[in-house]
Amino acid sequence: MAEKPNGKSFKHSKKHEALPAEEVVIESLDDDGIGCSRYRGKPLLIPGAFVGEKVLYQLEYQGHHRSGGRLLRVVSRAPERIKSPCKIEHACLGCPFISMRYSAQLQLKLEKVQAAFARFDTLKEVQSEPVLTAEQQLGYRTNAKLAIAKEQGKVRIGIYRRGTHDVVDLKECTLHHPLINRIITVVAEEIEKQGIWVYDPRKRRGLLRYLLVRIAPHTGEALVTLVATERDYRQTTHLAKWLVKKVPEVVSVQMNVNSSEGNVILGRQTYKLVGHQTLRDMIGETRLAISPASFFQVNHEQAQRIYALVRKWAELTPAQTALDVYCGIGGIALNLARDAGEVLGIEVVEEAVRNARDNARLNRLNNCRFIAGDAAELLDDLQGEMPPGFVATVNPPRKGCDREVLDALCALQPRALIYVSCNPESLAADLDHLCRNGWRVDQVQPVDMFPQTPHVETVVKLLPQA
Repeated sequence: MAEKPNGKSFKHSKKHEALPAEEVVIESLDDDGIGCSRYRGKPLLIPGAFVGEKVLYQLEYQGHHRSGGRLLRVVSRAPERIKSPCKIEHACLGCPFISMRYSAQLQLKLEKVQAAFARFDTLKEVQSEPVLTAEQQLGYRTNAKLAIAKEQGKVRIGIYRRGTHDVVDLKECTLHHPLINRIITVVAEEIEKQGIWVYDPRKRRGLLRYLLVRIAPHTGEALVTLVATERDYRQTTHLAKWLVKKVPEVVSVQMNVNSSEGNVILGRQTYKLVGHQTLRDMIGETRLAISPASFFQVNHEQAQRIYALVRKWAELTPAQTALDVYCGIGGIALNLARDAGEVLGIEVVEEAVRNARDNARLNRLNNCRFIAGDAAELLDDLQGEMPPGFVATVNPPRKGCDREVLDALCALQPRALIYVSCNPESLAADLDHLCRNGWRVDQVQPVDMFPQTPHVETVVKLLPQA
């Protein structure tokens, strides 16, 4: 799935000239946490507004299916509104709940999971535990993917302003680990000093496009990736050396080459400029080596709690086997390997599989095997090979599991199936399919992986129907 360092855009819309400010009452929040009302019979989206609030806004966009407004002032406040800890809240709009009391955020996330389940008859009776809270609600993001822009000689590094190519500077982001903000500041300063050509998406010219930062909180070290339009060692290496000199916590700087004109951040080739090939990290008792292109959770504390929960629910013994589908770099699989006799991980991204194998060796876990390939095809190949009593886990992307994957898993007949999801809607659709094919939901545990945003992770345990 293409990743973009920006929020929802208003497609097929035109920008209006300045219009008189109007008042409106917010009726609901959409899936992105944006306040919703009506304008001329169509949905009106106003970022930063909460349900029940009367707000003063100015119309900015009017599209075929919806309109967008800019919040000018909250006339009557919702009881859950608090003073924001963020200085750039209204410019960034990346954290819609940053001005909301935390208990109210948790309630909305629970309701989001419950509403997704309520759409299906098979799930209407399913009960969920309260959302597992995050102890660290600010400064928790250990992974950032940011756009680089230059206007009138000043470099900005951050996310695209909603629906535009304008970059909002994130040197003081309250959700970032503090080291990320330090790195952003130094990189911006050095780009300006060294006169490095920054990519302009309008003109489709320039060198530097994106800055990726990964932090290992356990060690306080960082891996930085500079995404460039071409393989240029002279400018990027000079920048890398100055970054390491000014921020010695940076133990690796790499260059990824992406010459495409789309919104995909990473290209296929990555080259080391300075330092190590990977970043050494630790989640609980599991050590990890993470490369620039590999997916890993941005919230270490909550990731560990999810891994621990999956391990607890799996109830594995040394005589049993675990199958981890969409295993990534092996976070869940390596935790299960501490109890199981054997663990098999399946992942389509070959670099992630290489990381997973390296991580198994790093943790001296000799009972792990990782295979790269299409999940449905590999699961079909496993028919008749999995031992009785094995447990399966899945941790798919936002779109959920392909039907072929779910059907292949059902055919394998695991003792239990544990589903880790980042999207309640696709989760509910997949659970409905499973419940219509011989499974029942046993336990549901939402987890707040992303405080200050509407996103919620959910862990579900399924058992065969009696």
